Amino acid sequence: MSSLISDDEIHHEVELVWLEDVNELDYVRQSLDRLPTRRGKPAYHRDGRLVGYAQLGPQAKPSRSSGTFRRRVFWLLPHDRDTLPDGLYATGAPAEAVDPTTLAAGSKGRKTERSERPAQTTGA
Repeated sequence: MSSLISDDEIHHEVELVWLEDVNELDYVRQSLDRLPTRRGKPAYHRDGRLVGYAQLGPQAKPSRSSGTFRRRVFWLLPHDRDTLPDGLYATGAPAEAVDPTTLAAGSKGRKTERSERPAQTTGA
């Protein structure tokens, strides 16, 4: 969950890479994954789709036990608002979701009115 990500866990980030235009998304889910490298597009093993990921600087050290790096990944599930605007998250957002426009390398982001608001509807 976003609230469980602390600043010290992401302070080695040097860049966020977006695979989609996040200005079109009200929210993205974020999590810390154990990945084999500091940089590059990670493998994605969830339902839904990978939206972005963090790149780590050379000062980031791997875990002594696993040799992996904890990196943020940003993702959406098939039932999220961008795909199903009238679905489960027509209002509100998942616990691990944040407004992508509040994200930056080393900054965990936050929920905003944009991420929490009802889905926009178009007139018929």
